[in-house]
Amino acid sequence: MAFTVRLLLFSCLFLLPVSVFAQTNGSIAVGDSLTATAANSSPWLSPSGDFAFGFFPLGSNGLFLLSIWYAKIPDRTIVWYADRDNEAAVAPKGSTVNLTANSGLVLKSPQGEELWKSEISVGVVANGVMNDTGNFVLQDRNSESLWETFNNPTDTLLPGQKIERSGTLSSRQSETNYLKGRFQLLLQGDGNLVISTINLPTEFANEPYYSTDTTSGTVAGSEGKELVFNVSGYLYVLRENGGKYNLAGEEVVSARDNYIRATLNFDGIFAQYYHPKNFTGNVSWTLRWSEPDDICQRNREDSGVGVCGYNSICTLKDKRPTCGCPKGFSLLDPNDPYRGCKPDFIQGCEEDELSGTKYLYDVEVLTNTDWPTSDYVKVYPFTAERCNESCFQDCLCAVAIFRSETCWKKKLPLSNGRVDVNLNSQAFIKVRKDNSTLQFPPMPNPDDKKTKKKSSNTVICVESIILAASIFVSFMFSAAACRGFFFVFRKKHVRSVENILDSNLHSFSYQELQEATNGFTEELGRGTFGVVYKGTIQIGSGVQVAVKKLNGVIQDGEKEFKTELRVIGKTHHKNLVCLVGYCDEGQHRLLVYEFLSKGTLASFLFTDIKPSWRQRIEIAYGVSRGLLYSHEDCGTQIIHCDIKPQNILLDDYYTARISDFGLAKLLMMNQSKTHTAIRGTKGYVAPEWFRNMPITTKVDVYSFGVVLLEIICCRRSVDVENNCEEKVILTDWVYDCYLEGELDAVVDYEVQALGDKTTLEKFVMVAIWCIQEDPSVRPNMKKVVQMLEGVVEVKVPPCPSAFVSQV
Repeated sequence: MAFTVRLLLFSCLFLLPVSVFAQTNGSIAVGDSLTATAANSSPWLSPSGDFAFGFFPLGSNGLFLLSIWYAKIPDRTIVWYADRDNEAAVAPKGSTVNLTANSGLVLKSPQGEELWKSEISVGVVANGVMNDTGNFVLQDRNSESLWETFNNPTDTLLPGQKIERSGTLSSRQSETNYLKGRFQLLLQGDGNLVISTINLPTEFANEPYYSTDTTSGTVAGSEGKELVFNVSGYLYVLRENGGKYNLAGEEVVSARDNYIRATLNFDGIFAQYYHPKNFTGNVSWTLRWSEPDDICQRNREDSGVGVCGYNSICTLKDKRPTCGCPKGFSLLDPNDPYRGCKPDFIQGCEEDELSGTKYLYDVEVLTNTDWPTSDYVKVYPFTAERCNESCFQDCLCAVAIFRSETCWKKKLPLSNGRVDVNLNSQAFIKVRKDNSTLQFPPMPNPDDKKTKKKSSNTVICVESIILAASIFVSFMFSAAACRGFFFVFRKKHVRSVENILDSNLHSFSYQELQEATNGFTEELGRGTFGVVYKGTIQIGSGVQVAVKKLNGVIQDGEKEFKTELRVIGKTHHKNLVCLVGYCDEGQHRLLVYEFLSKGTLASFLFTDIKPSWRQRIEIAYGVSRGLLYSHEDCGTQIIHCDIKPQNILLDDYYTARISDFGLAKLLMMNQSKTHTAIRGTKGYVAPEWFRNMPITTKVDVYSFGVVLLEIICCRRSVDVENNCEEKVILTDWVYDCYLEGELDAVVDYEVQALGDKTTLEKFVMVAIWCIQEDPSVRPNMKKVVQMLEGVVEVKVPPCPSAFVSQV
């Protein structure tokens, strides 16, 4: 008996180390798998436990990143992650990764869709190994490597890792966004190690802003062969002749006592960091070396937009760039200051000529700030005052830089903005006094010369003008001045007194518009109200416009036509298309709008390539603000009655601009596209049109809710070709998905949208509130904007079709 007990104890002592080794030797058997869930996300560890391979949770949004990270450091810094076609393979909750014999690692979504796999060209996988170097290796039965993460780097190098010629590192989009960023480190075919910006979504690289110049030069064999990060922590370019180009100097920190990594950061800086292996308390990574020293100053015309994006200013802080916007500009993405800035106003030669520059702009002065690659004019010798005035009077000029008797005038978009204390310069920035598209300035009373001399800042608007018929020319000038602008055309025509007094829009002749559109030849689109043609009006230099020929306008309704146009003409908001003028001649009724080159929201949304989530969010904000203005802020309330993606245009900055405002009243009753006496388009029409109920601004709220769902889902409101009957009507399908908690399906498992799930859920809930059949339950546009912007809490919406009408 005693012998038996001793034998069992001996056996346990023998088996115990074997069991521990089996759990920590880093070897993974074919058939093993991991699942992306909070409860079952134990990773595969390296023998020392330093590195982990598995699903890394991305916040609390239910998304995971298949990756390798430092397991013993509290912040668990990621050193590698799976990507497909240079995009991070972000996986939703419930995804699995399996180790297979034929394909190696295979990542699949909960629905079984293959998200990513390791590329095994030859051989059969026998097992996987998570090494203490941080390298995950797939081996055959002879322990030969078939695939490894060291040969497929993302943004980080580890000791023992190399990059051969044509090998790259790609930055992330941001610290927490693992989509491919704008920076690339490349060991070129000529042996030169360079860092460049990439013009996404293509792979085109701009000229490098950093290089080692390890090319052949005058010494044979001096070109770089590979970028080496050896096990001792040395980082260098190994030359063909065996020489070395040290990137991080001769001295290194101990690789035995420290974790060491080299990362191409999301802001374009390639840096080496170290972190002690044995530590107590809150210890972070320490920067040992980085290039370039000042990325804000690495500006060349052929180097791309720069680290901070267009219209922004880069400032170096602790060797890392920070980005900001000048006055009058705001971030394209409030959550990402590196994407650039957009002007909060619309600058253009047409607006300046019509309104007068001095009434439109103020000047903001910045010191030691420059956008060195946006010049279009250089003037020398000059003074600061003349430089400022020259830009102020130039409709193309956004900023003027004055330094050393030289004036550089720059136009939008501004690129590579930076602060440099050594510049000794002044920047004069033109900033719009308000955010409107056009500002009609008050004009001075021509009879009060003394008042004009005493104060150039005091202007008196002529509200009413009583003129004698004998001085017609004086009348024409004064009346036009009261409204703030007038057009000069090749062929002048006589306008009636009623036209000038009753409208601040320009009255065109039919012949003028026929000539401007070259005989109405280039069609831009057609819809409920008519056909739109592209044209050019000669105002100094040619100005592009969109000319709409109205169909079926109310008969014998000249007075109502002009009344409505007066109302429309007074609307000026950055989210509304500006109406420039009209033609009312015989049977011809035409409208002249500003031309927006990016086309309709419909053509932007309903394509094979889905627009980015952030772009769609900004467009939704813009449409809601434009509707709010028309309903509550523009003096006379305007109901659009036909809100749909075809009636929403995009400007050069993809800002949403609603068109065809107020035209519903001009349409003959039998011109409706859906039903007699109903204004609007099928799929967007509010139920009250069919129920003999009063038509209010709530019809626009309903249509906006449908459009908001289209923006979220990038699909049309009615899709009769959809194979799934449940998905044909967008509003019904989205509400069902919302009830079942399946919003992932609404955005087709789009990574960016799921990464911003709070906004996604909020926008869907707001849309459901908007499409309530009972108009009294729908919020007004002010409440909608407040809910979208997070000012007001969005409560759980009721079922949209709960309202039963009394017929």
